[in-house]
Amino acid sequence: SNINDDYFGSTDMDYSEDGWAFPCSLWEVRKFSSLFVPIAYALICIFGLLGNILVVITFAFYKKAKSMTDVYLLNMAIADILFVLTLPFWAVNHARGTWYFSNVLCKLIKGIYAVNFNCGMLLLTCISLDRYVAIVQATKSFRLRSKTLAHSKVICLVVWVASIIISSSTFIFSQKYNIQGVDVCEPKYHNVLEPVKWKLLMLVLQLLFGFFIPLMFMIFCYMFIVKTLVQAQNSKRHKAIRVIIAVVLVFLVCQTPHNMVLLVTAATMGSMGRSCSSEKLIAYTKNVTEVLAFLHCCLNPVLYAFIGQKFRNYFLKIMKDLWCVRRKPQSAGFSCSRMYSEGAVSKQTSETVDNENASSFTM
Repeated sequence: SNINDDYFGSTDMDYSEDGWAFPCSLWEVRKFSSLFVPIAYALICIFGLLGNILVVITFAFYKKAKSMTDVYLLNMAIADILFVLTLPFWAVNHARGTWYFSNVLCKLIKGIYAVNFNCGMLLLTCISLDRYVAIVQATKSFRLRSKTLAHSKVICLVVWVASIIISSSTFIFSQKYNIQGVDVCEPKYHNVLEPVKWKLLMLVLQLLFGFFIPLMFMIFCYMFIVKTLVQAQNSKRHKAIRVIIAVVLVFLVCQTPHNMVLLVTAATMGSMGRSCSSEKLIAYTKNVTEVLAFLHCCLNPVLYAFIGQKFRNYFLKIMKDLWCVRRKPQSAGFSCSRMYSEGAVSKQTSETVDNENASSFTM
């Protein structure tokens, strides 16, 4: 097949339709991406950094992670911070229409996105399982979750290692290479036997482990959680999982379109009947759905701030402390000391009354 699977790697591609070969220009798609994508990535990077750094600061200085859900949310924030730091490179790539950086950065940045994507899905799966044990298996949860919390670092390390293993093909095959005078940063399978089958295999693994298997776990866990809450009619428990459900739903809304594009790509890969118009549509859709998929990294902190009462309280504390630091020592005086003293007392009181089965961001 002479079909080029890279959407933005070349200006023209040859397609066969009704027995006639003709050039298919993606110049319009590249012009659209050079304007839309850099602006979108810049906004996501700014808000993603601000929101997720706020989450890390909260856990580091204001609230100790006391439950497994807290530990998972902290790791998710760290993964999102690492991810948004790669977006400026992709913004430059789309704005210039070529990969301007080195081959090492190509592999690293492609790999970081893949690790973040898989790690995020695995962490959401872990959160769902943790909520399932805490609510559906409430009688057994104290003993079981106390053991898992003691090994929380090991569990998170396993999640990160598993994400790296699942994403290893991205590190191996992604590289900088030239297509018709344009440098691109894309997976390249030309050095292996049957490259179409290899690329199809990688797409299937990504869809399987990065979307469908975690989705099945989430559906299973939350079906039983909702059933238990309806029977118990406990408003406190309902608040305890409200943020988590919202986080999962937002993540799925953001990631499902992108995975559907990957599914269509896998289904049509190697087909000789792909028309120029359909390829343009896929290219446009790929741009928009990728931006939507990247958007999830800055939505989680928004959910915490608007839904979680405790997070709002910690957010106000951070803002007051930052204002106190900015003020001159002579003008701050006693009020700053009193503010820190009150914050320490409030922190101790808050941590005393925290329920072990609830996340600090869900009450």
